[in-house]
Amino acid sequence: MATPMNRRARPFWRSTLALALLAAAAAVGFYLYSEHRGHLYGAWPYLFLLACPLMHLFMHKGHGQTGHGHPQDDPKEALVEEVRK
Repeated sequence: MATPMNRRARPFWRSTLALALLAAAAAVGFYLYSEHRGHLYGAWPYLFLLACPLMHLFMHKGHGQTGHGHPQDDPKEALVEEVRK
């Protein structure tokens, strides 16, 4: 069965299934928090220490850049170098 061209499909997050999954996830999250609060509070220092290297990797994009600070990497820096010559 073909759908009319002028009718748009409703996004997933606006569907009844998505709302039900979101409500179930919230209920499970509340249960886990209320029943395992002691374990979570005991793990906070380790989670904080784990967050530091993860933030470093994601903020620097894995250090995949080559040629740090070379003028050809940044057009503005290349222009400044041409003006200085």
